[in-house]
Amino acid sequence: MELCKNWVSMNHKKVLRLMGKYDLLSKIRKKNPYRQIAKATQEHRSVANILQRNFSWVTPLQKLWTDISYLHYNGTRAYISILKDMITWEVISHKVSQNLWIWFVLDTIEDAKKQLHIWSLIQSDQWWHYTHPSYQKLLKENEFIQSMSRRWNCLDNAPTESFFGHMKDELNYSHCRTFSELQEYCDAYIHFYNNDRQQWARKKMTPVEYRNHLLEISKQKHIV
Repeated sequence: MELCKNWVSMNHKKVLRLMGKYDLLSKIRKKNPYRQIAKATQEHRSVANILQRNFSWVTPLQKLWTDISYLHYNGTRAYISILKDMITWEVISHKVSQNLWIWFVLDTIEDAKKQLHIWSLIQSDQWWHYTHPSYQKLLKENEFIQSMSRRWNCLDNAPTESFFGHMKDELNYSHCRTFSELQEYCDAYIHFYNNDRQQWARKKMTPVEYRNHLLEISKQKHIV
């Protein structure tokens, strides 16, 4: 471009030959393969923010959050995907993966879908997993409602970030030597979180206790 601006006509192949001759290298930013695929196919689509921070609900499993976070261990990195109930804060399902492929996000939904209601709303950010055609197809086939927070806005998914923060503070997993060991630690912590960790905002109950409490109230109302 600089040569053209100074009225010097030179083919780009000649420039490349000269760079090779004099061992001149330029830094090239590595492209994100997922973004490239999404751009090429134009299949990835964001959806409307149906939730609109309306965290009111009627029953458990009516509205849920899903998100992904990283876990550093033994000099490497793994990833965890969760699906969390908005009313009870119970982690309905989770998956730990050694990579960011779409499959572990799909498996998070697959493991939970028998528990969910038709028209359960699942809120996420606009990360490429949630705009992926396979993910959107899975939700549509099961008649779940997909909702996405606005770009660069984390407030809609703040409770999942809070969960990940507590998990990383309370779970000493950095010494794990293998991926299997990390999985076991994550499984044990989420079982503890759901069944033993009391929540101030949930009447000092655990998520499972609070879920059963709400179901009992709902049952009594139907009897009346």
